Amino acid sequence: MPDVRLSSSQGKWILLTTVLGSSMALLDSTVVNVALPHIGADLNADLAALQWTVNAYMLTLAGLILLGGSLGDTYGRRKIFVIGVVWFAAASLLCGFAPNSGVLIAARALQGIGGALLTPGSLALIQASFHADDRARAVGLWSGFGGIGAAVGPFLGGWLVDGPGWRWIFLLNVPLALVCIPVALRHVPESADGRKHGRFDVLGAVLVAVSLALVTYALIEATEGSLVVALTATAGVAAGVAFVNLEKHRPDPMMPLDIFSSRQFTAVNLVTLCVYAAFGGFFFLAALQLQVVSGYSALAAGTALLPTTALMLLFSARSGALGERVGPRIPLTVGPLLAGTGMLLMLRVGENASYVRDVLPALLVLGLGMVTLVAPLTATVLASVDTARAGLASGINNAAARAAGLVAVAALPLVAGMGPEAYRSPAAFDAAFGRAMVVCAAILLVGSFLAFTYVRHPAPGCERPECRTHGNVLSPPLERPGPAEV
Repeated sequence: MPDVRLSSSQGKWILLTTVLGSSMALLDSTVVNVALPHIGADLNADLAALQWTVNAYMLTLAGLILLGGSLGDTYGRRKIFVIGVVWFAAASLLCGFAPNSGVLIAARALQGIGGALLTPGSLALIQASFHADDRARAVGLWSGFGGIGAAVGPFLGGWLVDGPGWRWIFLLNVPLALVCIPVALRHVPESADGRKHGRFDVLGAVLVAVSLALVTYALIEATEGSLVVALTATAGVAAGVAFVNLEKHRPDPMMPLDIFSSRQFTAVNLVTLCVYAAFGGFFFLAALQLQVVSGYSALAAGTALLPTTALMLLFSARSGALGERVGPRIPLTVGPLLAGTGMLLMLRVGENASYVRDVLPALLVLGLGMVTLVAPLTATVLASVDTARAGLASGINNAAARAAGLVAVAALPLVAGMGPEAYRSPAAFDAAFGRAMVVCAAILLVGSFLAFTYVRHPAPGCERPECRTHGNVLSPPLERPGPAEV
């Protein structure tokens, strides 16, 4: 049984290293959007290269995050966490010195692999290390400090981009890792699940990553209309079908298909796909809109987007408590409608937009919608399956959200009619951004309809979220099974 007390010096060190590790991955998932115009100008990259700069990271992270958690459970959570931090830092160093967009995209994909190892590991270390009486408070502090990191990220990223340059948003991870690694090795106890047998669904993870990569490539390059694009799209769909068939027949699948026999679980994951596709597309394009069209600096753009994260950080716990009282159907129906309204309000954000009059109202309404839906969504995911599968259910939901954002970043510019050089023309980008916001609002409307139609109040006595405070705008909180389950 875990026995480290939170008040002890060892407990404080464990909390520090897990917060640092998870913050590295969280920062890079948010601050890069702010740097995109500068990256494009410095590396002479077109819009497709900027899409891949974001998507290469999300691709490997979404495809491998379930496998990363399983590796830690089997081979040692501290060991895999440290490997993930080292891997992430090395990939960040490569990003920081990338001479061209191709190297940067490859390095971002490597970063995602490191993120898939350390992201589930940071929470697993807390749950496997702390005494049962302290675990809830430790998880609360971990998620709270992580939320603060998410809030600071865009501001810090903008300051670095405008100051020493965009490369420092990646190089900053190296000193963080140099603090995190020795603390983890010295103070974090090793733990593993003795019941794990060491067999992994590596083929399943590869098929997911290949399917997402091929579909993403086809969507980004679809304007070319070539035979290669058509063949790539077909191969991507075929890889997805092969993955489903593999999971159906594999004795120990990464994603057991029978978990979707729960109608509630299936419904809430469809809602997740809708809302996080809209969120992923929005935050990718909004940072560009504010800089390319409205004339904001990187620092101003990063700061401008803070209200959404701040609202989630301040009110996500209260939203979760409200969802427990009224049930998930109302929050999951109203939340997407509010978020969609916020995106439609962004239609007012154009050339020389006033922050107080145009930008802030839109972000406040959007943030209110996110606060309303995110915590009840996570609670509904956990409540939709048996308690023993709560960690698996959360992992699938988290991966689905990241995959939805990945596809949205690839597809939304295509749907909105953005050409390869659109971000270099304020007028062209502004027109396409308006069309994109309407599409995002429509996707959220679909999510609201699905929630109203299919989501019901969970049965009593089900699993409850441990991460009550949440600040990540691009994915729901990742819950892990507690020591009694692992």
